[in-house]
This record gives sequence, C-alpha cells and structure tokens, in this order.
Amino acid sequence: MKDLFDRILANKGPLGKWASQAEGYFVFPKLEGPISNRMKFQGKDVITWSINDYLGLANLPEIKKVDGEAAAEYGSAYPMGARMMSGHTEFHEQLEQECAAFVQKEASYLLNFGYQGFMSVIDALVTKDDIIVYDVDCHACIIDGVRLHMGKRFTFVHNNAESLIKNLERATKMAEQTGGGILVISEGVFGMRGEQGILKEIVALKEQFNFRLLVDDAHGFGTLGETGAGAGQEQGVQDGIDVYLATFAKSMASIGAFVAADQEIIDYLKYNLRSQMFAKSLPMVYVKGALKRLDMLRTQPELKAKLWENTNALQNGLKEKGFDIGTTTSCVTPVYLNGSIPEAMALVKDLRENHGIFCSIVVYPVIPKGLILLRLIPTSTHTLQDVEETLTAFSAIRERLQNGTYKRLSAAVAAAMGE
Repeated sequence: MKDLFDRILANKGPLGKWASQAEGYFVFPKLEGPISNRMKFQGKDVITWSINDYLGLANLPEIKKVDGEAAAEYGSAYPMGARMMSGHTEFHEQLEQECAAFVQKEASYLLNFGYQGFMSVIDALVTKDDIIVYDVDCHACIIDGVRLHMGKRFTFVHNNAESLIKNLERATKMAEQTGGGILVISEGVFGMRGEQGILKEIVALKEQFNFRLLVDDAHGFGTLGETGAGAGQEQGVQDGIDVYLATFAKSMASIGAFVAADQEIIDYLKYNLRSQMFAKSLPMVYVKGALKRLDMLRTQPELKAKLWENTNALQNGLKEKGFDIGTTTSCVTPVYLNGSIPEAMALVKDLRENHGIFCSIVVYPVIPKGLILLRLIPTSTHTLQDVEETLTAFSAIRERLQNGTYKRLSAAVAAAMGE
C-alpha cells in the first residue's frame, strides 16, 4: 500500500511543477499600492490590467468612508452566527431586496462567497433524479458544483446551440425515465474568452424543451445591460433566467455574492443552501459596503460609460494592430499568441520589467498547449494614455516572440524543466 502523499510528492501537477520558476512573479505576485490603473510590482510602477475592479470602486474615498465607518461601528465579527440562527439583520434583508430589484427578480439571498455559494446553489436545486446540462467552458465553481450532483450530467460544446439541443434531447429522455427535471447552466460572460453566453438562444429553446436555466453572471453584473443588470438584460432575456448568480468581487470590488430568482425559489434556497446554513453570516462591514456600492451602480452610469470607453479603445486598438482577441463581447480582453510556456514566461517578464505592463498570463492546462493567453481587464480608472502605452508594448513583445528572442531566452528554463 502506498503512502497517501507519494503521488503528491512525485507529481506537483501541470501548474505546480513550475512553482520554483513562477511563484512570486508569474503566480502569487505581490501588487502594492492603492488599487488603481497603476500600481507597483517589485518596486516598479506598472499599468495593471489584471484586477477585476471594473467600475473603479475599490479605492474611491466615498466607498472607503462607508467601509471604515461600518468597521468602526460593528467590527469584523458582527453579526455572529449563521443567518438562520443568530446572524440575521435588517441590513442583510435590505441588501437582498435591492439586489433583487437591480437584476429584475422577485427576491434574492446573500452568499458569503461566490465560489462556495454557487456550488451550493447547484447542489440545492437538483436531486439524483435530475439532469444537468452545462456549457463545457463554465467556471470552476460551476464544475465543482456539478461534481456534487449524484445524478447524470451532460456538457454541450461552448456556446453551441446545436450541441445544446442534442444534449437536451438526451436529457429529456433520461428525465422521463428518472422522473426528474433538467437544469441548464451557462455563464453570462465567460471569464477567459470574454464571450457572452448564448442566453437568448438558450431561453428560446424553452419553447421546445422543459428545463430551468441558471446563469453565473459574475463578469456581466454591473458591466452589461442598460442599467448594469447583466448579460440577460443586455440580450433582452432577463425574464428567461430562472436562477441568476452574481458576485460582489468584481464590479462591486468587495466580498460576497447573491442568488436571485422567484420568491418561492429563494424561500426554498434559504432553508437548503448548506454553504450558508452552516457558515457564519456575511459580516456587516461587507453588507453596508455592498449597499453603498450598489447605490453607485444605480446612480452613477458614467462609471460604466467610462469602462466601455476604455474597453472599446483597448479592443479596437488591438484589432487594428492585428492582434487576435477572439470573439469577446464583454470587457474581458483576451490576446492570443503562439508560444510555449517558457516563451510565455520570458514574454511576460519583458512586459513587466521593460514596458511596465502587468497583465495576467494563462497557459496550459487552462488553454491548449502551444498557446499563450494574455488576459486584460479594463476598468473605469484606466486612461487612454494607458491604452496607448499598452498597445505600443504589445507590438514590441509580439515582434520578439515572432523573431525567436523569447525562445532563446527561455532555452535554459525549458532545459531545466525537461520541456
């Protein structure tokens, strides 16, 4: 019999094997200074394109004032206990009512964290007799939520209505045998590619199939739609989304999340969401802070307008210079390049050290081998000057990638890792 740790010590995983070269720089980097378009990395000023503070709320004085006052009044502990037992307040209820109204649903329920909350919502909605059909590119929290499901699940090809139909046909036949129902899951915005989910097409299929739709709109909430109510509003199908999930960790620049649906569904979830029933209530400092942030989303549309001014300038500039940004239909801006992991490391180091540009790097196994994805997140705090500097830098690093400069620089790294 093997020791449990033998496998772990022998194989650190596809990302973990790079830890000695990557940690502290490419992964687990330390950005310093106030959250903004420009911060410090290893003592150098950099333009930051890797922070999901879409509307620039994180460091606004009026936001910090509310956060500070709430912390001074309540501390970080209040209210103590789970919501069902002793952690319930009128401000939690107020935030739920306002979140529901903002996304045009009857009711909502607060979640301590988006990741654990979204997993728990899936677990609560289905039984072993139900069938889940979900987009293969859904976020890890959705994948982990589906893993909790004891019944059948099918994936459909990313944003492919034909594939969805085939899997709905399979799911329908199976549900007729089990006596269960069907839950379809998509995202409002897919966080790596930036594409909106095909929500309009999915909702239209309700005329042909009997299913309920759950949408994780983490990146769409606050950034898409006329009022910022998300991808469903953007596509005119918010009413067709049965269960709507959004996080405070992106456009709201905070911690927490919520699920919104018809009142009866929320009433059910309140008594069946294990991640909330057996966890401490969301602290008041985050509840009060979220109320202020939501108010700014409602009353200051200029924040979203500036976000999209910067987004359009960045994405149009990249396309004009011949960069492949895929088919993004959101603020998420992916830039696809061809190269190995060692080349990606050399490229990103050049971007940060010599051009003062900090953006996230995504490589295999998140994307296929041989591809490098540089993921940029525009915010309302960025400037057109930031965009111009970034476009100039990207043109320079693309030339070095194509002429083999990074391959030569990365040869020693590749040899050391046996690539």
